[in-house]
Amino acid sequence: MEVAVFIIIILVASTLQTSTGFGFSILATPFLLLIFEPAEAIQINLVLSLVISTALIRRIRKDIDYGVLKRFIIGSSVGMFVGIIIFLMVDIDGLKRVIGIVILALTLLLIFKFRIDRNRGRDFFAGGIAGSLTTSIGMPGPPLLLYFSGTDSLKEKVRGTTLAFYLFIYTVSLIIQIVFAGTGQTVWIASLWGLPLVFMGLFVGQMLFRYINQKGFRIFTYVILVVTGIYLLMDSAGLL
Repeated sequence: MEVAVFIIIILVASTLQTSTGFGFSILATPFLLLIFEPAEAIQINLVLSLVISTALIRRIRKDIDYGVLKRFIIGSSVGMFVGIIIFLMVDIDGLKRVIGIVILALTLLLIFKFRIDRNRGRDFFAGGIAGSLTTSIGMPGPPLLLYFSGTDSLKEKVRGTTLAFYLFIYTVSLIIQIVFAGTGQTVWIASLWGLPLVFMGLFVGQMLFRYINQKGFRIFTYVILVVTGIYLLMDSAGLL
């Protein structure tokens, strides 16, 4: 049963990540926690997310906004230290509850056509929030997804820039995990078993991306955000 659940989780999550640039950690992590210990689930998520970004980077490099990517990386480098402090000092369930409410509220604003103008300062801020959420709760995607949605960015730029950013943020996070939490054989065996599923997801996700128009992509992002917000609220309440 656990093997079947693992196959479905990795295949669906990798397909979503490939087609949108988001979604692997959002979808995979809560379900992997049903099978593995927390540190193992997070590290498997990091390893397979890195595989997806590495496999796609040459194909999507023309879609990367390098100016925005640079500012995201600089912002996240500061944000990761903030996230570690938050993780050590703040009640994580309370933090998840607040973040879940904020995500749902902002998603409603986006659905009702609330938009913001993108600028350099906001790029740094979005990267900083993504970095802090990576080291505090392991989810860098929601702030970037909200930011890109609010600025009406093209789906190609969203996917390309986000996947390139993940190469940096997940590599650093994996190193931090291994150094401070250690690692084990289970992580690497499960990751190895997950590789064929990831490559299947890469193929299916690429096919889907070709057929998703800008409106469909926006609806996709709203669904991901709503699911993330609800998941964080339920998890903080001990319902998962």
